[in-house]
Amino acid sequence: MTGRLRLLAFALLSAALIAPPALTAAYAAGDSTPSPPPSSDSKSGDKKKDKKSERQFQDGYRAAYATVYDRADYAVAIDQLKALHHDDNASVATLIGYSYRKLGDYKLAQAWYERALKTDPNHTKTWQYYGLWQVEQGNRERAQYHLDRIAALCGNTSCEEYTSLAAAIAGAGSSY
Repeated sequence: MTGRLRLLAFALLSAALIAPPALTAAYAAGDSTPSPPPSSDSKSGDKKKDKKSERQFQDGYRAAYATVYDRADYAVAIDQLKALHHDDNASVATLIGYSYRKLGDYKLAQAWYERALKTDPNHTKTWQYYGLWQVEQGNRERAQYHLDRIAALCGNTSCEEYTSLAAAIAGAGSSY
């Protein structure tokens, strides 16, 4: 069995070296449409206000998402995400953590990933990105724990979050 795992690791590493742009895109696929912010307990007359607020949140999140994934301007994205005033949203907290990780601030990235998981312990994207953080820190056992958690949440091993983290664990050392 160990030989098969080594062969799989070699195959994944070879694929990473041959086609880095494809893997880079897989590692950087965030939540383009996060769950909406929690609605306030307002009267029915404020439903229009809630819908407008939700639309503003979605628009602001999409703008920050584009700042991260299209322009790789992580510092600006952090400011955009914090300006949404929805740090309690797992997608927002995860993207802030991802941005800090890309800026090399691993302590803040970890804090934001943990904040996201406290808000939503079933947020697979957070488990994936925090697992990638673990790989970068050399914590393969912790990364494997995150991978197992993703498999349990997805119900299989074919979801994008699982395959991305599995490739990173197998080919630790490649850029993502």
